[in-house]
Amino acid sequence: MKNKNCDYRIRLWKPTILILLLLGFSCKDKTADPKKSDIEELAAMEDNFISLFNGKTLEGWEGDDRLWRIENGTLIGELTPDSPLESNTFLIWKDGKPQDFELKLDFRITESGNSGVNYRSEQVDGIPFALKGYQADIDGKNSYTGQNYEERKRTTLAYRGEKALIRSQPNPEEAGSLGANVKNNAWQNREILESIGNSDSLKTQIKSGDWNKCHLIIKGNRLQHYINGILMSEVIDNDTLNRESSGYLGLQLHVGPPMKVEYREIRLKNL
Repeated sequence: MKNKNCDYRIRLWKPTILILLLLGFSCKDKTADPKKSDIEELAAMEDNFISLFNGKTLEGWEGDDRLWRIENGTLIGELTPDSPLESNTFLIWKDGKPQDFELKLDFRITESGNSGVNYRSEQVDGIPFALKGYQADIDGKNSYTGQNYEERKRTTLAYRGEKALIRSQPNPEEAGSLGANVKNNAWQNREILESIGNSDSLKTQIKSGDWNKCHLIIKGNRLQHYINGILMSEVIDNDTLNRESSGYLGLQLHVGPPMKVEYREIRLKNL
């Protein structure tokens, strides 16, 4: 026997269920299967990151257009037998001189490649597209990838796996003669505070010939380099005579054999 009360409740719920279903499908239609680029753009906006590379042009950047190009949304720097370099060259972001910031990007480099991401850097007088300053090192053999190397200045500040303190110059008069404090391509006025990992073990976390993620967290005198989410080196720079608090960002092509380096998803957040 059919229950009249049950039948009455069903008739009341039918319109409500229909409305809920329509609302559900309506919301789903607006958000279903979003493109990956849309998700990344939304995430960047939520984290207050801005894109420095639009994937189509070199707007905001300056460099030797014989060496840098864009293909399929990727920024490519390439040396060929027909384009040898006499000195290191950079693609320089000219729309600002970040001070405290986070920088995120993806990179891929050939085995013979040598590159890096410069920051808080100055342009070098008399040499086109040259920078001097801090660099998150990148190379195809991953011998140096992740370390902190200061281009044209104090050389190696922290090898991969090191947390290093850079001491003040013992003699202010030596500030203009950096070579006096460099030995074996490393700055001598530095102290290893602790190990953050074995260099060879950290190397296994870096992909050869494939895409890797670089994340720099630069705040005050603390400089951290992450690759694929893993801290590779950290510098505490107390050298007030030689350190810089702001400057240009740049992507490097290093003197050497034919090579190719690729960059994409370049994003900046000021702190």
